[in-house]
Amino acid sequence: MSRLAVCPGSFDPLTNGHLDIIQRGAEVFDHVIVAVFNNRNKSTLFSVEERFQLIEESTKDLPNVSVDVSSGLLMDYAKEKNAKAIIRGLRAVSDFEYEMQITSMNRKLNQEVETLFMMTNNQYSFLSSSIVKEVAKYHAPVSDLVPAPVEEALKRKFA
Repeated sequence: MSRLAVCPGSFDPLTNGHLDIIQRGAEVFDHVIVAVFNNRNKSTLFSVEERFQLIEESTKDLPNVSVDVSSGLLMDYAKEKNAKAIIRGLRAVSDFEYEMQITSMNRKLNQEVETLFMMTNNQYSFLSSSIVKEVAKYHAPVSDLVPAPVEEALKRKFA
């Protein structure tokens, strides 16, 4: 039986912090699906299709990583894919309370799927998609914050 995990998020855009969690998850699990979820409460810079393509391009060197899109509940998606785990990154203690609420609800919906938290690499502990977008909007360098395909896409969006 294959150990499959889902790494969900809006990824608007994918950052090196996200990529770090994906890469490390791919070392633990046989297969990781990076699932782009469309959070209707968030105003996004990139369309779902653009985010899908940027993640696919940024993870192409990871043979056991695939990218998918979903708009429903994470636990329904995990069940559909027969995933055994959800991978979530934590940057700071402030992330924990929010993640704990989400995990508790997910556990109520499906007790067969475990949520595993990975602490973000210290060099990315300050990094968020919102910060990246703000910095890129003012044409500041983001090459050390995001994968190269994302950097190019940000330059085009804010040209």
